[in-house]
Amino acid sequence: MRVVSCNSFAPVDQLVVEDRPSLPLGEGQVRVAVAACGVNFVDALIVQGLYQLKPTVPFVPGGEVAGTVVEVAPDVTTHSVGERVFVTTGLSGGYSSEVVVPAFRALPTPATITDAQAATFVQSYCTAWFALKYRARAQEGEWVLVLGAGGGVGLAAVDVAHSMGLKVIAAASSESKRELALAAGADAVIDTANEDVKTRAKELSGGGVHHVYDPVGGDLTEAGLRSLRDDGQLLVVGFAAGEIPKLPANQILLRNRRVTGVDWGGWTVTHGAENVQLLADVIAAVGRGELHPVVPRTYPLADVAEALTDQLERRAVGKSVLVP
Repeated sequence: MRVVSCNSFAPVDQLVVEDRPSLPLGEGQVRVAVAACGVNFVDALIVQGLYQLKPTVPFVPGGEVAGTVVEVAPDVTTHSVGERVFVTTGLSGGYSSEVVVPAFRALPTPATITDAQAATFVQSYCTAWFALKYRARAQEGEWVLVLGAGGGVGLAAVDVAHSMGLKVIAAASSESKRELALAAGADAVIDTANEDVKTRAKELSGGGVHHVYDPVGGDLTEAGLRSLRDDGQLLVVGFAAGEIPKLPANQILLRNRRVTGVDWGGWTVTHGAENVQLLADVIAAVGRGELHPVVPRTYPLADVAEALTDQLERRAVGKSVLVP
């Protein structure tokens, strides 16, 4: 099999593509021929040793894949050869031409999406679902400002918010990203390169938004905080800009605003049963056509450094996959 190997925590251009023997198939496992490996911003952090959790090196990066079952262990009765599935592998293991995983981790791919879409929706959509339904408890008709709305995480938030009946303002830095957000269901957009986010969000929402979905961090976080109405809440999702912001506490106090952390991955560790239901709800919504994962850009496995650099430098529009 062909894999991307991270032999030491280093810049992404130090990753190595190599051939390895196939892994043996154990009890309760299935072998999946990978059609697409999801590429996420967090992958670029992990290979550089910049993420809070660090796999033991060497390791194969990547946490999302989709493909076809090509072998099942004799004791597995839940899957059959030829079945389309998608798999979350955790912090590592995904950038490979095949994976061997416990059968329960291989879930049927909805007929409404391609393998490339299936390899890219779990992290972003489950995070958005967790943020808006579990953490924010957002209600139909409320306004939500989505920062970084042209990236994969932001686009998923736009799609989930739209499906919930929220009024969505999508903030993004380029026209192509804003067009994608509008196609995903945004009601209005803000050009973060040329418009004042706070002022424009208040104009569009009639005085301030109820929620801000922030996977970006940096200077945009304070602008998002200041765009909130009384009792509004800032959902802290991540720091794609690379800078963890320091917030003016008076802006939280004086308007009775709230700041809410969103760590879906950490929550799954202690809420296993609830996460099974969350994932089932997301998959069902995708299967019913209520959610619409974006069609990703594809890169050959050998171009992994380029794919991750595009994530780090925020050139990626929508989602991306490696194709073994």
